[in-house]
Amino acid sequence: MEDRQIVELFLRREEVAIDRTREKYGPRLRALALGITEDFQTAEECENDAYLAAWNAIPPQEPRDYLYAFLARITRHIALNRCREAGRLKRSGKLCALSAEMEQAIPAPDDLECRLAEGELKRAINGFLGELKPEARKIFLRRYFFLDSIADISRRLGLTESKVKTSLFRSRKKLRDYLIKEGYTL
Repeated sequence: MEDRQIVELFLRREEVAIDRTREKYGPRLRALALGITEDFQTAEECENDAYLAAWNAIPPQEPRDYLYAFLARITRHIALNRCREAGRLKRSGKLCALSAEMEQAIPAPDDLECRLAEGELKRAINGFLGELKPEARKIFLRRYFFLDSIADISRRLGLTESKVKTSLFRSRKKLRDYLIKEGYTL
């Protein structure tokens, strides 16, 4: 079933929308949550919570052309919140490593001005992603949105780990330069 048809089911408040969403995207959403939580049961709970959140968000949201991205964002936030609640984010080596990688590219002061500019920063990062070549964008998103390992990315995209690492390094540098050009100080 096409995404537009599934969204129409949500808009008509037909519960079958959740079944169709589960059939089409369940394994991918569960894998995303599992990559973050590293616990199968918690990942399943995150997946189910994402369906409920989507049910509550559609309408007013109408993600006809980007349903998976919409669901993935919800699932990712739920999984990160679960880890945060359990106190596991501080102990997660994977997330600490990813944070350290991105610290060089994105400003992270914990002040009110930075929080107010969060929306602008999101727009700037989206603009940056739009300028990346498709392969570099896929690598960047697999690493920093889906939290895939270098090895997983190289297998998924049929690239060497060295090429993935080089692409990520160059993308972080480009992001840093882009943000400086946009007026962010690092």
